[in-house]
Amino acid sequence: QVQLVESGGGLVQPGGSLRLSCVASRSIVSFYNMGWYRQAPGKQRELVAVITSGGSTNYGDSVKGRFTISRDNAKNSIYLQMNSLKPEDTAVYYCKIVTTQMIQWGQGTQVTVSS
Repeated sequence: QVQLVESGGGLVQPGGSLRLSCVASRSIVSFYNMGWYRQAPGKQRELVAVITSGGSTNYGDSVKGRFTISRDNAKNSIYLQMNSLKPEDTAVYYCKIVTTQMIQWGQGTQVTVSS
C-alpha cells in the first residue's frame, strides 16, 4: 500500500556527513511514526532514530548528538542528517513506517564510512 524509497547513501570518510532521504509513495508521512534503522553484516537491525506524527524524536544511544531525523510532510519524506560519521556507522540504513495497519520497510541504502 505504501512504498518507501531510501537514497543518499554512499562512501564517506570518517568525520564526514551524509543526508539520507526516504520518500513515501502516499501522503501519509504526517500521520504516522517513521524511523531509520540500520543493519551491519552479522548484526541485528538496530534503531537509529524515530520521529512521531507529533514531531517527537528518539535516537539510538550510539548516534545521539551526531544524527538528526526530520520530516517534510509536503514531500512525504523523512531525512536523516548524519554528522561526525564513524566507521562503526557502516551499515545498510532502512526507512520504516508504522501505521495502525502495517509496518513497512524501504529497500535500504548502503552507508560506508572508511578512509
